[in-house]
Amino acid sequence: MPPIDSSPVVLILWALLGYLAGSIPFGMVLARIMGLGNLRDIGSGNIGATNVLRTGNKKAAALTLLFDAAKGAVVVLLARALAGEAAAQLAALAAMLGHCFPVWLKFNGGKGVATFLGIMLALAWPVGIGCCLAWLVAVAATRVSSMGALAAASVSTMLMVILNFGHMLILGIALTVLLYVRHHANIQRIKAGTEPKIGQKK
Repeated sequence: MPPIDSSPVVLILWALLGYLAGSIPFGMVLARIMGLGNLRDIGSGNIGATNVLRTGNKKAAALTLLFDAAKGAVVVLLARALAGEAAAQLAALAAMLGHCFPVWLKFNGGKGVATFLGIMLALAWPVGIGCCLAWLVAVAATRVSSMGALAAASVSTMLMVILNFGHMLILGIALTVLLYVRHHANIQRIKAGTEPKIGQKK
């Protein structure tokens, strides 16, 4: 764990800011703006980039991926610059929780993959790059988005240890567990051989 270098009030503030930033449902916002309809009525009903891609609009999917990653990265970088490492890690966890369980959507949000990758890149870019590569390799090999997510989550804590980012390990474990929990249904479909491939309408 990082040293606690901020007051409890400051840490609570960054946790709230992290949650609020993470809870912005960019996929739904972009789908509305670009006339793609309500994501809840499309494909899996998820608010992330993979489901946006099922609308057939690659630009909207790419923007969703970018913005969902950026909201995690930005809040982490700001927290670190203004309040220290403990605030940055707390903001990171809160941003993931905000994306996965946004109050505006009755706590039914996304899977958190893009936000996770943005957070990793901001907290420790070598770990983030490793996670992105793991995602790319898994997706290229299987064309299954959830396989990329599980691969990225699986290597994250290992990379933290190997690359001497041990102070992030507790956060890394928490984020990995959260990603696996959010992908429980995907894991069951992968085992059954029924998980949709990227670009395939569910």
